[in-house]
Parts: sequence; C-alpha cells; structure tokens
Amino acid sequence: MIKLAIFDLDGTLLDTLEDIAAACNHALQACGCPTHDPDKYRGFVGRGIMNLFRSALPEEKRNEDMVLRMKEAFVPYYNEHKDDRTRPYPGIINLLDSLTAGGVNLAIASNKYQEATMELVRRHFGEYSFVCILGQREGHPIKPDPGIVIEAISACEGTKPEETVYCGDSDVDMQTGMNAGVNTIGVTWGFRTRDELATYSPHLLADSPEEICNFIASL
Repeated sequence: MIKLAIFDLDGTLLDTLEDIAAACNHALQACGCPTHDPDKYRGFVGRGIMNLFRSALPEEKRNEDMVLRMKEAFVPYYNEHKDDRTRPYPGIINLLDSLTAGGVNLAIASNKYQEATMELVRRHFGEYSFVCILGQREGHPIKPDPGIVIEAISACEGTKPEETVYCGDSDVDMQTGMNAGVNTIGVTWGFRTRDELATYSPHLLADSPEEICNFIASL
C-alpha cells in the first residue's frame, strides 16, 4: 500500500517553462548575452538554478562570476513574474484530489529554490495538506542526491521507501527515485522526452495523471 506520493514541481505538477525562460532571458540580456527560444529551456531546467544559468550562458562566458550575475538578475525578476503563464497540467488537480481522498499523503521535492517552490505551491495547490514542501536550500544537496526524498519520507511518520512513490519528468528525477529506493514514476507530459525517462527503467511511464492514480491503487 502506498502511503506517500512525492512530486517534482516544474514539468510534473506545473508547466513553468515560459516563465522560467522569460526570467532567464531577462538575466541573459542584463549580462549582455544572447537569449534562447523558450523551447530550448526544456533541456536546461531540472538541475537547480545555478546549473540553469551555466546551461544558458555562452560557453565562453560560463564562469562563476557570470553565474552569480545571472542569479542577481534572475531572482528578483522571477519572483515578480513566476506565475504570469504558469499553470497546473491538465488532470493534476483531479490526481491530487483522488490521492487525498484515498488517504495518500502528498509532498513536494523540487530543485527550484525554496522561496519560489513554496509560493507556487501555495498559489496553485494551497487547498492541499502537504507533509512537506522541499525546494533547493542552502546546505542541502540537490537532486539526483536522494536526500530530499528521504527527508520527505521522514516527515511522513511511519512511512517506508517501499510505501512511497516519487514522480518526475526528467532524468534527474528518475535517478533520484532510484537512489532513494522508492517506486519511481516518469511523467511524459513534462520537459523531457519519453525515451530519456525510459532509459532509467522507472516503475511506470505515465502518459496521464490518471495512470498514476491507477498505478498507486494497484500497489
């Protein structure tokens, strides 16, 4: 029986791509660098904010000083505009409703910085009681380190890894779930390809939120 469902945020529960791309392009312009088409950011996100900047910067400017300049420009802009176009994916509200009704606890484990993670979850999913909402925090390793998933399991008293599912949309998420020893679900509606997710042989490749419900009910 599954007691806890842990979700990645960007590309899994929320379609945040356009707002992330707009903020990162704003930061690139502020640093005198060329911008990218929003679709290009599908391959940039998921590994934490600093790696986002490293991916977006031109190779010749990919140094720590420029990464810090990007952060200084990105964070205030994203804090102001993070919800301009961001929306839950179709079927996500029904998924969370069904899991809650079935007695499954919910948690968030994201590589998005903590402040933005908390605010977006509050705005879009404030009616749900998450056992914890975890983003990227100073002093905590980012995914695919399993620590964030293990922390979420610990917050749900009496829950074991085998009673947990972790859902995400990227190779990083698949590795995280494997590293944590939990049932791992790859969602195909997010930022990466089905083939990328399949490489890691997750327990389920879900083409719809309904498939996650059915899978959890079967365990």
